[in-house]
Amino acid sequence: MVLMNKLCAGASGWPRDPTLCGAHDPLIPLDAPAKLMNGPTRPPITRPLPFLAPDLEHLADEDHAPAIEAGMAEQLAEVETILRDPQAPNFENTIVALERSGRRLTRARNIFFNLTASATNDHLQQVKAELMPRLVAHEDAITLNEDLFLRVRAVHEARHDTGLDAVQERLVERYYDRFVRAGALLEPTGKKQLMALNAEEARLRSQFEDNVLKERTAVAVLVDDRAALLGLEEDAVAAAAEAARLRGHEGKWLIDLINTTRQPILAFLQDRTLRKRIHLASINRNRSGTNDDRPIIARLAQLRAQKAALLGFPTWAAYVTDDQMAGTPEAAVTLLAGLVPKAKGKAMMEADKLRAIAGELPGDKELRAWDWAYYSEQVRKAEYDLEEAAVKPYLELENVLVKGVLFAAEQLYGLAFKERFDMPIYHPDVRVFEIFDLDGSALGLFYGDFYARDNKSGGAWMSSFVDQSFLLEQQPVITLNCNYVKPAPGQPCLLGSDDVITLFHEFGHALHGMLSAQVYPLFSGTATSTDFVEFPSQLNEGFATDPEVLANYARHYLTGEAMPAALVNKMKRARAFDQGYATSEYLAAALLDIEWHSLTADDPLVTDVDAFEQAALAKYGSDHELIPPRYRSTYFSHIWSGGYAANYYAYLWSEVLDADGCSWFAEHGGATRENGLHFRSTVLSQGGSKDGHQLYLDFAGREARPEHLLKRRGLI
Repeated sequence: MVLMNKLCAGASGWPRDPTLCGAHDPLIPLDAPAKLMNGPTRPPITRPLPFLAPDLEHLADEDHAPAIEAGMAEQLAEVETILRDPQAPNFENTIVALERSGRRLTRARNIFFNLTASATNDHLQQVKAELMPRLVAHEDAITLNEDLFLRVRAVHEARHDTGLDAVQERLVERYYDRFVRAGALLEPTGKKQLMALNAEEARLRSQFEDNVLKERTAVAVLVDDRAALLGLEEDAVAAAAEAARLRGHEGKWLIDLINTTRQPILAFLQDRTLRKRIHLASINRNRSGTNDDRPIIARLAQLRAQKAALLGFPTWAAYVTDDQMAGTPEAAVTLLAGLVPKAKGKAMMEADKLRAIAGELPGDKELRAWDWAYYSEQVRKAEYDLEEAAVKPYLELENVLVKGVLFAAEQLYGLAFKERFDMPIYHPDVRVFEIFDLDGSALGLFYGDFYARDNKSGGAWMSSFVDQSFLLEQQPVITLNCNYVKPAPGQPCLLGSDDVITLFHEFGHALHGMLSAQVYPLFSGTATSTDFVEFPSQLNEGFATDPEVLANYARHYLTGEAMPAALVNKMKRARAFDQGYATSEYLAAALLDIEWHSLTADDPLVTDVDAFEQAALAKYGSDHELIPPRYRSTYFSHIWSGGYAANYYAYLWSEVLDADGCSWFAEHGGATRENGLHFRSTVLSQGGSKDGHQLYLDFAGREARPEHLLKRRGLI
């Protein structure tokens, strides 16, 4: 999967949105509550765990709410101390003091939201539903505090006259902007209205996310007849049998769904009836029964429009993009809509090839959406003499991770990784690595959680337990989640080529967190604009096919034999394959996001979500029955619960930077240590200390050129 599903970018509100990962706030107090450090049921350890990592094995479900409540109370007391300071507001006693505040809350919140994303249960989901409105109200109590804002505004007005350096001035400006964007300039009545809307949004977002998680399990497709699985490799069949057994269906096979509309398993299933069942289960998610999300998203779109109007913006899309590289929703739409005809034209040529190779189809005889992946795989075999089944034995997870992802990080940035088996973890599948820097010094920790579970959010994402900050004397503790199908016991986890790209992508985000070198927590790691934050992760995808890196990890899981050169060449030739489809499904979802968030406060509540979606797609020529959007509205977690509202365009915006950045590496000698350290110093270490445009100029020394993206996607 080329496009990342989840990352908490926190680019448009303060304190940052905790609903996904809580990954970017000022973090952990050195005297954190014992249950969050040492565990409640065993003798206390004699020192904190390395890098202040949490003792996840001994943290009880009942510990989270009290810890978060204590953290909120403590932060409000810290804010009160700032307000009582008799000295005139200045950078240290106001801005830095705010940066230091809330460490206990952030620690508790980071742990809690990481667990509800990766290993939740009914109790934690209920706690989250209860806490979300309270956390939002807590944030409002800070950002809408008039006396506190007066102090921030005073520092902002004097910022050019008090000897601040460039980063400190930017910190002051970001604080002022975030308070204003949170409603600090509103009159009391407006603030009260905004607080009510914020509380309702928090409740609905939590409910939406809960529904999506439950629905993925509820609509998993159960197969009674082994013959229906013809075309699947034995490892996939065994994994489906194990999934069925674990849910009480011994002797059957269970096909779990992934987040996206298109299900990768359709590329291999010969049974057209089963393909149709899986596709319809995917595309109709959360549109009926107790998990129906349509009323939720209709109200979310409306209340966001109402919030935008209160804050002085015509739409939520205008509010969001005002704080991004794009600047306006029109700029985002220009990029997206401008590619629709090119992508659609290429997709229709791809469809003609599918029809030609399919011949006469059984049943209704028309090529359907559930046929695309299957016949696309046949075209790949015919045109490129390449089939995914031939590639997968060379892409075993352990090799890809250690000899690919981690090896590339060593080659480029001088990092080393040592697996630790003494660290507390929240699930047996989780792995922990200590990170060492160029000079051998310990840099932080990396947690990898790679397999899908019923109690885990879908997709793939990076987060953190602890963010780097020199001010707070913290080193990074980074997490990475994927949802690969766990193999049956004794079997290898063989990845598809898209799975490999996903792992490199998410590790690019992880590197952004690991290599942060910032004083202030507000600028740590991935705390950039959302339409820049995907640049490092997408750039890291390119190293998956670097010749030296690929040769190191692409080895047969049984023999250790390197992937044959002929197969490597076929893979490279096929990189632009099916890009008309892939680009079209992405553009449809991104434009759908913009349309939902272009509603105004005067527009009536959308009563027919399906009709709205269809009209939005038709508006841009993206309504093609063969190519549904990458996410339909009812399970589009990015925009309704994941912090990407009116921001899903960011992947393509960042890919313009990425494609040009890859060309910069090629022009300067490739994936060398020198180039890696340059990228580290100009981008990965800088976090949000500069705006995205300046960060790219510092790295490349030029503006990004969009033609590289068009060539990569085979659109020119």
